This record gives sequence, C-alpha cells and structure tokens, in this order.
Amino acid sequence: MTTNEVRSSDATSKASAARADFKLEVVVIPVADADRAKEFCTRLGWRLDADFATSDDFRVIQFTPPGSACSVIFGKSVTAAAPGSAQGLYLVVSDIEAARGELLGRGVKVSEVFHDASAVHVGTDQPCLFGRLRVSGPDPEHRSYRSFASFNDPDGNGWLLQEITTRLPRRVASDTSYASAGELSQALRRAAAAHGKHEKRIGAADPNWPDWYAEYMVREQAGEGLPQ
Repeated sequence: MTTNEVRSSDATSKASAARADFKLEVVVIPVADADRAKEFCTRLGWRLDADFATSDDFRVIQFTPPGSACSVIFGKSVTAAAPGSAQGLYLVVSDIEAARGELLGRGVKVSEVFHDASAVHVGTDQPCLFGRLRVSGPDPEHRSYRSFASFNDPDGNGWLLQEITTRLPRRVASDTSYASAGELSQALRRAAAAHGKHEKRIGAADPNWPDWYAEYMVREQAGEGLPQ
C-alpha cells in the first residue's frame, strides 16, 4: 500500500467517525381545521414560514415560535394522528410570568403558574415533567425546569410553558448564545442581581464587573456552578 493510500484510508476513517448533527427542527401537530390553527398561531405571534398546497387533499403550514430553533407543521393530510392528541408540547421561557402575560394579552386562555408537589406523582391533572399534582404558584425555590403554565390550542392539543433560567450540565454547547434580545436581557438582569449580592459580600464596588457578568452568564447557560 502506498503512502497516499494510507493517508486516504485514514482520512476516510476519521470522517466516518466524526459525529453527525441531528437537529430536531420540526414537530407535526394534528389539527382538524388548518385555517383555524393558522389563525391561532398567528394570534400567538409566531412566524409564518410556509403555507402551500399541492392539491385539494394536501396542505402544509409551518410556524416558528419566537426564539425557537424548532418549528411546528400542520395542515391537511400531513399526519394520521387524531386532532388534539398531541400533549405535553413544551415552550421554554426565561420568565414564565412575562410569557403568560403576553399570551393573555393575545387573548389566549392560560392556566395560572403552577409547580408540581415534589415527588408526588398522583392526581388527575395533565402531566408535566415532574408529575401530575399541580400546586398553585411558581416553584418556591425558583428552580429551573420546575415552574409551568398550560394552555390548549383550538383542537385540544396540550401546550406547557416551562421556565428555565439555568440549564442542566451539558444541555447546551460550550459556546454561549441567546435566541432573542429578550432572553439576553433576562440573563443580564439575573447577572446584575447576582453581582449586586457579590458586591455586598466583598463590601466594595467591583471594577471588573464585565468579566464577572460574562463568567456568570456563560456558566449559567452551561449549567455549571455559578460565581459567588
């Protein structure tokens, strides 16, 4: 085997061993009335990406929620699932009260903010990530992943708002990014509040606050220990 052949073989082996990206970018939602579902998503303030039909029996409509890397698709003859059968569709927000208020302002009927009763997985409420027994109000410790609000679309598909401010470890890539100006603004506010406590602890103004903010925000999004 020649040197060139060895190098070519090594390159092919390395390329095949490289990890592929698998990006979840579309979720199909079963609906009975495409126009009604389109009006609802428009009222939510979601971006209309596509609406096309190839025949009287086939139509595809795609919307993307603000700041989301994943879109939803519905229409006519796009899924055999029964309308309203999609449940537990999570919309992640950084401020659940603000997100709920926005939806209420758009005329959407949304539940009160609730959290689950710790490890008690009983009750008849629609399941959320941590169980079925809803307790009024946000999580008492304001932990990420623990505060919810719910609503249904016109077909009865079940949606859940879930508040996340600090990601689980390795949940996001090492590079820090924010999906919207609002999300970045909320992160800056959390960093500012934490930095205020930091300055009280050290008893002086911190001239290196930009570095402290940056470290806090990177660690928060990566799910790592926060600076004190």
